[in-house]
Amino acid sequence: MLTPPEIARSLLAAGESKARLPFGKMLLLAILAGAYIALAGVGATAAAVTVESGSLAKLLSACVFPAGLSMVILAGSELFTGNCLMVMALLERRITPVQLLRNWLTVYLGNAVGGAAVAALAVYSHTASLFGDGLARSMVSIAESKAALGAGDAFLRGVLCNFLVCLAVWMAAASKRAEGKVIALFFPILLFVLCGYEHCIANLYYLPAGAFAAVEYGVETTLTLAGCLKSLAVVTLGNLVGGAALGVGYRFAYLKE
Repeated sequence: MLTPPEIARSLLAAGESKARLPFGKMLLLAILAGAYIALAGVGATAAAVTVESGSLAKLLSACVFPAGLSMVILAGSELFTGNCLMVMALLERRITPVQLLRNWLTVYLGNAVGGAAVAALAVYSHTASLFGDGLARSMVSIAESKAALGAGDAFLRGVLCNFLVCLAVWMAAASKRAEGKVIALFFPILLFVLCGYEHCIANLYYLPAGAFAAVEYGVETTLTLAGCLKSLAVVTLGNLVGGAALGVGYRFAYLKE
């Protein structure tokens, strides 16, 4: 198992490699990561939809969702929220601001494509018809609650979410074994889902899925494009702050002389 200073150096090298990926490969790996997170979202919603107890449903959902980051890390792909840790490489002058922004913008775009694609497939394959269309109704309800969240709450929940996601990435990097990585990332991800924190890449699945399900299954909805875009923008900013804060903190703790 790697020590914290060794984790910092490992993620520093990973940040350099990520910044230098060719555009096509970066975009493809980002699409895959968006799809993995979205598939975990489908499973998490399906696990909870028939459970009457709200707290138990939330717990079941939280136990399933870590599958997404497990696939991202073990299969190898590019996730915007995890890549917020690349600020360490920027502060160490291993990459330039242009390289960082190129990665973040490309990966965010790819994650959005992957998430929306899975949302469309889940709805139009009629996976959403599970449990007497209960999954479809739950998709719409989840999207509505996310879009209706106040800007202040959405931002702060985004900060807390990606602090935990980047902590999960950091902890997973400590292990060289697959099972160790999965165990390490499981609890921070469980916590963010259980607490209702906001993950912009997950929302790039949840919001389109709710919109698609409302149309396909005739579910009345309050969703609007403006509301979805505002929610995504605020949560994304919060995720950037939370993830970068962890990266900056660990950079000063373990890389700064």
